[in-house]
Amino acid sequence: MLKTTSKDGTSIAYEVSGNGPAVVLVDGALCYHDSGPGRKIAKLLSQNFTVYLYDRRGRGESGDTQPYAAQREIEDLESIITLAGGSVYVFGQSSGAILSLEAADLLGPRVIKKLAVYEAPLITNSDRFPLGEKDLRRMQTLAEENRRKDAIKFFFKSIELPGVFSVILRLTPVWPKMKSIALTLVNDFTITTPYQTGVPLPKTQWRHVAMPTWVGAGGKSPQWMQHSERMLASFLPNARYHLLQDQTHNLKADKLVPVLAAFFQEQL
Repeated sequence: MLKTTSKDGTSIAYEVSGNGPAVVLVDGALCYHDSGPGRKIAKLLSQNFTVYLYDRRGRGESGDTQPYAAQREIEDLESIITLAGGSVYVFGQSSGAILSLEAADLLGPRVIKKLAVYEAPLITNSDRFPLGEKDLRRMQTLAEENRRKDAIKFFFKSIELPGVFSVILRLTPVWPKMKSIALTLVNDFTITTPYQTGVPLPKTQWRHVAMPTWVGAGGKSPQWMQHSERMLASFLPNARYHLLQDQTHNLKADKLVPVLAAFFQEQL
């Protein structure tokens, strides 16, 4: 992989493919270049775009300078945007969607020309249990004690996956990859916790995200998730909501990419 350096000196690894306008992909929890949907999405998008897929700090081949702060992750993304030419399209999924929203709010439309986010894990009503500081502290403790298996299990519980799911995963090739980056789950909890309280977000949240924005949700995802994405699209200044039928949080690249490509290719 190629390397660039973030503001605090952390080495950030990335891959680049294709030709055309630059698109940066921002992964969610337990994902990096060799695990998760990023490479499939990049392969399909690279037919029309120059796609940058990078390892968030602490994952894959990127460094992990401590102490962690969400602002450092924004700086990591900004370092990728800079080497991509300084003005790009961004797609973020799950916790990567919230990270992308935070970056877009700070950097503005001159840097992020268009933003696409899929299922930012916002908990904005009482349809499911909220997550809060006690959950973040629990994940911090598991990370400090290097309890990788327990961290993954706790994460799955927090997103309402059955406990048997983690047992099944341990028998698959993806399990070692997840364990290798399990301690970064505390980073995802740090980013998402403020937005998972079970109450509506203020309409001024991310008010500087004025670039054209696509907000996606899966037709088979829980109602609380669809509700939160509709709410998000309703108060962003220039956003649209799109329900991808028959998709869940783990959406298929071939269902996503045609919609993303059409959005990015629309004339500003």
